[in-house]
Amino acid sequence: MEQILEQAGYSLRKERGSFRGDECIMEGNKLVVVNKNKPIESQLGTMGRVLSQIDLAGVYIKPAVRKRLEELWDQLAVTPEESPEDFELE
Repeated sequence: MEQILEQAGYSLRKERGSFRGDECIMEGNKLVVVNKNKPIESQLGTMGRVLSQIDLAGVYIKPAVRKRLEELWDQLAVTPEESPEDFELE
């Protein structure tokens, strides 16, 4: 997912703190910040959520990876009241 974010023009930062993680634009740079203190599943959930919100038309994603992303995006669409920390990737 990190490579997909980079191909889409985003930088990834893993920081510690009491935040959930999301995307932002800082000084003109597109940035995704994930919480280093959260489990890897939560970090992947944050990256997956951000990827679901951006245009990936010009980004090559391996078919197996795209399938897993689409499964995650379906989970996010079905249960929007839950946070990304509630999703586990197998």
